[in-house]
Amino acid sequence: MVLVPLLATGAGLGVWAYATYEPNSPLFGRSIGRGPRGRRAAYLTFDDGPNAAATEAILDTLAADRVPAAFFMVGEHVRRFPSIARRVVAAGHEVGNHTLRHRKLHFLGPRRIREELERTHEIIGNVTGRAPRAFRAPHGYRNPFVTAATRRLGYSVFGWTFGVWDSDPRVSAEEIRRRVGRRLCPGAIILLHDGDGYDPDGDRRRTAAALPGIIADARAAGYAFRPLGELAR
Repeated sequence: MVLVPLLATGAGLGVWAYATYEPNSPLFGRSIGRGPRGRRAAYLTFDDGPNAAATEAILDTLAADRVPAAFFMVGEHVRRFPSIARRVVAAGHEVGNHTLRHRKLHFLGPRRIREELERTHEIIGNVTGRAPRAFRAPHGYRNPFVTAATRRLGYSVFGWTFGVWDSDPRVSAEEIRRRVGRRLCPGAIILLHDGDGYDPDGDRRRTAAALPGIIADARAAGYAFRPLGELAR
């Protein structure tokens, strides 16, 4: 019957789509999307920086509140704002590779993917003095060539538990704070943005403005913020 191979093809495409577009799918290798559920710990992560307007304000808040975070950096942005990238490292935060140009990787071949990851690995290491040990794919999109490249570099791959669309310019700082508070759960890896992956001067000041309230609300609910790197051990 024609129906059987059609169903098999459909199921195969569904599995492939899940592996490609679900940031925590294990089908292309382990992707860490949440920490332990048995304690009130959460993990702050910021994508797409560094950014002159937002990253430094975020670092000021993290320092004042003694909170660790992870920053998944775009290589070209690191090259444009090297002093900010160095400040992230000097503060003891985790630094991750987020590709050279924030390209969606799922339709790229092995050579282009290696270029995106290896050039960023080199830039971050040369600029900050610390090679990244973590990777997050732009939009979470992956394929098997991404898996090979991350393994070659010795990376832990991270997804996220939830994001709050803080990159939407229509969303206020107050709404970003409310969305995080509503979705906070034990072990949550929280996806926020300190930059714009496609525009090094993109405005993420609303996220920076929301951060003090996010931290205060989480602590009032009994949560502690933990370093993301502990999940890779």
